[in-house]
Amino acid sequence: MKLTAKGQATRQRIIEGAASYLRSDDAASVTLDDIRAITGTSKGQIFHYFPDGKEELFLAVARFEAARVLSDQQPHLSALTSWAAWERWRDSVVARYRAQGRTCPLGVLMGQLNTTPGAHEVIGTLLDRWQSELREGVAEMQEAGLVRSAVDADRASAALIAGIQGGVQVLRSTGDVTHLEAALDLVIDYLRG
Repeated sequence: MKLTAKGQATRQRIIEGAASYLRSDDAASVTLDDIRAITGTSKGQIFHYFPDGKEELFLAVARFEAARVLSDQQPHLSALTSWAAWERWRDSVVARYRAQGRTCPLGVLMGQLNTTPGAHEVIGTLLDRWQSELREGVAEMQEAGLVRSAVDADRASAALIAGIQGGVQVLRSTGDVTHLEAALDLVIDYLRG
């Protein structure tokens, strides 16, 4: 659908409003009327931008949140070429999740939007891209002689993502970032050898 600048802004406002609302409520109980109320839009506008209704909107929210997970880590994630760069990335990840507190874009994707058709593909693509960025950073460090060649870059990048998500789940339950910090620090220490 070709949209005017105003139409794109309205569509984005609906997506961002729904994303914000879904981070704080159970998606199964969220109605289009809830989203209409918080975004200041009419039902006609929602169905204009999302003709298939709630599922199409939720899939757009999934895509928005997936992009946000990666963009929140930039420019650090794409520049993991020194230990200082890894520390900046680590600090930006911890700072972002500390600021978000108990809300997490990926948590929304994996939890509340999990039953939305197409959301699994969005999650899979996100995780593949995230792991690829981390794998590339490990590989560049190996080429520079800063990480042992015996380190499996794919497994190390998978461990980083698992550690982040485990730490974030504890954060969502307790409000404490200690576990997230520990997971990141241990994997980075492992990379340092």
